[in-house]
Formats: sequence, C-alpha cells, structure tokens
Amino acid sequence: MRQSGGAGTPALFGAVGAVTGLMGVAAGAFATHALRGGIAPEFLQAFETGARYQIFHALALVMVSLALERASTASLRAAGWLFTAGQVFFGGSLYALALSGSRIWGAVTPVGGLCYMAGWIALGFGLARR
Repeated sequence: MRQSGGAGTPALFGAVGAVTGLMGVAAGAFATHALRGGIAPEFLQAFETGARYQIFHALALVMVSLALERASTASLRAAGWLFTAGQVFFGGSLYALALSGSRIWGAVTPVGGLCYMAGWIALGFGLARR
C-alpha cells in the first residue's frame, strides 16, 4: 500500500527523518566547533545528547517510512508521530536548555523521552502485526 503524501504517510515520515537527521548532524558539528569551550560542560553534554538522540530517531523515522510502504497500520503511523514529537520535545528542550542556560527546559525533556519510548513500543506492535 503505497501513499504519496498526507498525514502519517511514508513520504512524510521519510522526509521528517531525513530533515531531522541533517539537523542532528549539523547540531553535532555546531557543538563540536562552536560550543566547545563556550558553554559549561554540563550544557555541552546536554546539547550533544540531544544531537545523538535526534540522529538515532531520524533513522527510526526512516524505518517507519519503509515499514509503512509495506503495510499502513495505525501502530506504525503512531510510531511516526511519536518519534516526531520526541524530536521536538526531547532534542528541542535539550538544545534550548544548553543554549539558554534556563533549567526550566529540563522539565520538557522527559515528555520527549516518553514519546520516544512510546514510539518504539508502537513500532514494535506495528512490525509484529504486519
């Protein structure tokens, strides 16, 4: 079942995976070349964690995209949306924490982590049900 576009389609999640993968690599390079020595080590570590998880979950989004091309299930679509939300809330909050120094962003990070975990559960169900 191949779909060309729209909410929860292979094309959408593949594109989000590619864009967030690019952003993760760029964030890692930024951390290494621009932030190292410019921010506190704990904030640099948080930024690098955000970039690392962003790249891992960009690959997960590409995996969801490929799985959806074979079988479009609610679980696989949910996995795609959960991974996308995780990219925003987990990575975004760690980048904001590191760049602003405002620890309030740390309260948002677990929401993204829960989205990532729920995404893996949904992906597992989706792959098992194919």
